Amino acid sequence: MGLQHAQSQATNYKLTTYKNNIRNNMKIKSLVTIFVLCASNLMAQTNDPVIMKIAGKPVTRSEFEYSYNKNNSEGVIDKKTVEEYVELFVNYKLKVQAALDERMDTLSSYKQEFRQYRDQQIRPFIINDADVEKEARNIYDNEVKRIGPEGLVRPAHIFVRLSPNSDKATEAAKKERIDSIYKALLNGADFTELASTKSEDPGAAAQKGVIGWITKGQTYEEFEKAAYALQVGEVSEPTLSPVGWHIIKMTDRKQLEPYDTLRGNIMRFIEQRNLREAFINKKINEQVDASKGKKTAEQIMDEYAAEIEAKDAEMKHLIREYHDGLLLFEISNREVWEKGTNDEEGLKAYFKKNKKKYRWDEPRFKGMVYHVKDQKDVKAVKKCVKGLAFADWNEKLRSTFNGDSIIRIRVEKGIFKKGDNALVDSVIFKVNNVDVKETKNYPIDAVYGKKLKQPKEMSDVRNQVTADYQALLEKQWVAALRKKYAVEVYPEIVATVNKEK
Repeated sequence: MGLQHAQSQATNYKLTTYKNNIRNNMKIKSLVTIFVLCASNLMAQTNDPVIMKIAGKPVTRSEFEYSYNKNNSEGVIDKKTVEEYVELFVNYKLKVQAALDERMDTLSSYKQEFRQYRDQQIRPFIINDADVEKEARNIYDNEVKRIGPEGLVRPAHIFVRLSPNSDKATEAAKKERIDSIYKALLNGADFTELASTKSEDPGAAAQKGVIGWITKGQTYEEFEKAAYALQVGEVSEPTLSPVGWHIIKMTDRKQLEPYDTLRGNIMRFIEQRNLREAFINKKINEQVDASKGKKTAEQIMDEYAAEIEAKDAEMKHLIREYHDGLLLFEISNREVWEKGTNDEEGLKAYFKKNKKKYRWDEPRFKGMVYHVKDQKDVKAVKKCVKGLAFADWNEKLRSTFNGDSIIRIRVEKGIFKKGDNALVDSVIFKVNNVDVKETKNYPIDAVYGKKLKQPKEMSDVRNQVTADYQALLEKQWVAALRKKYAVEVYPEIVATVNKEK
């Protein structure tokens, strides 16, 4: 297992299982569906024999099938037979048992992360369609109360803007303007035409002065008072608000439509605002309050989890998978990945013993490609790192040349094979007709380092050595677990995997 691959595996257990299971493997069902399936699930559980025992703990066939089918689905390249997967599954369970014996499941960090995942799966089931319907009705009822008996109005207006900082002359001019418009209306001028051509509210003017449906509390008190005093078709006298003068015409009034008419809009509002989460929190808090201090929110979530897992086998296996996967990540990181990465003496000893495994089929260039603005920096860079360990080059170059806001050099450091870098190919490997592109603002290119026929030290092939060393640690660890814990596998039950329903 390579270092990057090992790290990728860690991520798969800790994060990909967390996210992809939610997205791809989790089939969201309503509680109604769960209750309907309850009888059939219970019947299936009575026909769920033990397929193996690990450290004396039984593993059911359904748990094994869940894991096998998930890891051997369509699109999986390295598919295993059931018999091949048994060995992998046993090793997996042995590691989980080792983590349990180390009491890793009691760590607060573990419990917090596990609860976070589990609760994310459980929470959608805490409320059902009836709960959402009740909350939607509450939203409607609260809106009716907020609107009050006077209902909604749809006013139109002709607006003359007035700044709070206007001088007396400007105020007089604005008053004269609104009065002249009002006089024209009294003499028979068309309101919609004046609203379209004379109003200083461009949005409303484009709609012939119509503002749209409003309720009390949505605009200025002076405007609302004048508007609500009008019947349909009536026009107000010029009314002053904090932003200017208004002549208001009432185009329509109504009460809020019945709930059934607005239900679809309310449901869309709930989904768009993700109010289901708020409803779930409300229900949990209500249950906490109802217990009068006997239960916490965590305890209530535990009860929901136990109830749902008892009725939904898929959910039970999914949550167990994450429970075990987190433990696997933690103990594998300690026993293999982190240990294999940081054990310098062990890595060096492994490299020395297995040096022939890491021979290159062609030379490498161990050094750097760098780009500078000034010709004198070509030698300065070489002088800067001469005699230093290869691992220390980066920090020394950074502090010497790029220590302040001015970047003097650009550097690419590593072990290059032919084809990795055009400048290395041209200068070191003498490849003809290589297209070396100039680095913007750094026109002078150079290389510094050594051409190696074979790796000289462990660090030259660190990733490969780390991967192999981790694989060795993994093998030794599994062998020790096999000796420590009793393993019983029942072939006659293995033979029925995916064959009996």
